[in-house]
Amino acid sequence: MITCISPIDGSVYAERTPLTADEATAAVARAKDAQAAWAARPLAERIALVREGVANVGKMNDAIVPEIAHQMGRPVRYGGEFGGFNERASHMADIAEKALADIVVEDSAAFRRVIKRVPHGVVLVVAPWNYPYMTAINTVAPALIAGNSVMLKHASQTPLVGERMAEAFHAAGIPEDVFQNVFLDHQTTSDLIAAKSFGFVNFTGSVGGGKAIERAAAGTFTGVGLELGGKDPGYVCDDADIDAAVDTLIDGAMFNAGQCCCGIERIYVAEQHFDAFVEKAMAIVNTYKLGNPLDPETTLGPMAHVRFADEVRAQTAEAVAQGAKALIDPAMFPEDGGAYLMPQILINVNHDMQVMREESFGPVVGIMPVKDDAEAVRLMNDSDFGLTASVWTKDATRAEAIADQIETGTVFMNRADYLDPGLCWTGCKDTGKGGGLSIIGYHNLTRPKSYHLKKA
Repeated sequence: MITCISPIDGSVYAERTPLTADEATAAVARAKDAQAAWAARPLAERIALVREGVANVGKMNDAIVPEIAHQMGRPVRYGGEFGGFNERASHMADIAEKALADIVVEDSAAFRRVIKRVPHGVVLVVAPWNYPYMTAINTVAPALIAGNSVMLKHASQTPLVGERMAEAFHAAGIPEDVFQNVFLDHQTTSDLIAAKSFGFVNFTGSVGGGKAIERAAAGTFTGVGLELGGKDPGYVCDDADIDAAVDTLIDGAMFNAGQCCCGIERIYVAEQHFDAFVEKAMAIVNTYKLGNPLDPETTLGPMAHVRFADEVRAQTAEAVAQGAKALIDPAMFPEDGGAYLMPQILINVNHDMQVMREESFGPVVGIMPVKDDAEAVRLMNDSDFGLTASVWTKDATRAEAIADQIETGTVFMNRADYLDPGLCWTGCKDTGKGGGLSIIGYHNLTRPKSYHLKKA
């Protein structure tokens, strides 16, 4: 049984029975059978149907917002994910014609030479719980628009999300076998991948999960896209707007209880601004209200599961034992040792501490002073991960020069914790491989096919 334990109170919020191996194989067969007819539909028609499905999700938002709170703990005051969900899907719909256009090399009386983008067939999307709608739509929308069938396997913490999306997309007219929400256990998922069931697999989740996907796909030549988390740094230069930097970076570290793929997990501040930055950061965090996410006054809800909170507690305790100083008073945020976890700022940290090296994925951030850009770059690169980095300066030329040296997928200047659908969402090192959204996202969800037509 796939069970969602609500972080609000530890109760069972939803249970679903996973497909048997035979049922899963039959679902794949239906997806394959339906894909050719779907791909044969005009591109404009596929785009319109996806847009309508997205709009249908928006119509459900009043019900979806409390469902998200129950499933993974995000406070209802933030209104859900439809803004980003719609932005990403709409951008991919807007660029589809250009991204999927034929590349004509020659069209003369003698030859027609052209490269077309053709769908892989069936795309499996394995989506995470932290931003369950936005992470799923990154691949679902462009995969469908490109002519693939899609099977969506959502995290066990957010089982209702795939059902909502399937309801919305089917109501729009997308055939049920073209977009399927499926409940699968880990072994069945691996077996399907190993059996060459899919033309492409997109996975967002842990490094361990990504390795399991790669092992299952080994020798099948199945395309795999992996986004496996990060330890994203922020760097506040000596010429930065300190107020703007601290507002954005601390929000990036603490929003969604720190459970953001590109959340800020470590901050490096020019030494002359360090004390002021830390003081302002403490003032912000001390205004938070930790509590039940269904309460509109709550600004910081529980983590999605007790075990996630316990991991952050362990990292924090280890850092303090090694000499770090915790600045936020626990008396400000009473907690019971469960999924509700107080926010914390650590100073006197270094890279020997796990909290500065391993993904925390919770409301804790370490802050270190640096003497110059070179030291900041060295520390930012001293990580097994590479998803995003945030640089704060008034000099765009300086920011780009720093960005050129950072080993990461995306570099922001004067912002953080944002996914721009016009740019490729990608990473390096243990963050994974591949790229979603943008034109490159379409290239990963299709394959090139060349036509060399001799006319005479």
